[in-house]
Amino acid sequence: MLVKEILESRNEPIFSFEFFPPKKQEDWDKLFETISNLIPLNPSYVSVTYGAGGSTRERTHNLVTKIQKETGLTVVSHLTCICSEYDEIESILRLYREHGINNVLALRGDKPADIPTLAEALKDFPHAIDLVRFIKTNFPEMGVGVAGFPEGHPETPNRMKELEYLKEKIDAGADYIVTQLFFDNRDYFDYVERCAIAGITVPVIPGIMPITSKKGMLRMSELALGARIPATLLRRVLDAADDDEVAEIGIEWATKQVQELIDHHVKGIHFYTLNLAEATLKIFRNISRG
Repeated sequence: MLVKEILESRNEPIFSFEFFPPKKQEDWDKLFETISNLIPLNPSYVSVTYGAGGSTRERTHNLVTKIQKETGLTVVSHLTCICSEYDEIESILRLYREHGINNVLALRGDKPADIPTLAEALKDFPHAIDLVRFIKTNFPEMGVGVAGFPEGHPETPNRMKELEYLKEKIDAGADYIVTQLFFDNRDYFDYVERCAIAGITVPVIPGIMPITSKKGMLRMSELALGARIPATLLRRVLDAADDDEVAEIGIEWATKQVQELIDHHVKGIHFYTLNLAEATLKIFRNISRG
């Protein structure tokens, strides 16, 4: 089922989880234990991240098809412009179609560390819109999501221009937007309003990731391209005695975010799980979905 159809068919928010392909073989069993623990939460779909390197990409394809085959969950596979060529993307999409995988998230992606410049890493797809157009032209039945940045994309300081680029991707056929993680819902609500002003009417799904350690907080900020951590949350985390207390603070904060989003009738909420189940399970126990 297409994510677009799922979003259109539900009156209440849908929930989705993101995973990444493990580097070590022994971590695959742990990942599927996480997936098994989260399945009772009835996710509407799960997504799998996609790296720039060949071996990383192969692990993504293996994980996507394995989840599809063994769980029956709707799977969204990430695809990136970085180091991608027409023939490669076409082959991947044909493979997915054969396996009944009909949803992708089209992203530009991050430059690999071993490639000197971004220009050298971008081949047939200079921008995410080029990937969206290729997919919708050659595989029009495929559902396509794109990324959004509630706090603004750091490479596009002109936020009005950023929304112009986003609108172009929607006009090219993207069905929905999944946001980068954020810690202040006001940033998300403002972003949705600015999307509406720009004429963007597709669902904007907020991305949530709870802080679970002090080191993790710093890493999250890096992964999220500089996500702003509100002073109140920052102070509580830095004053925490240990990471167990940090995890409690992070889950409490994320729970309040999720509850407020539900109360504002968002179309869906996307959880960045980091291949772990505990924090997401605790958030679901804490929220009221009625």
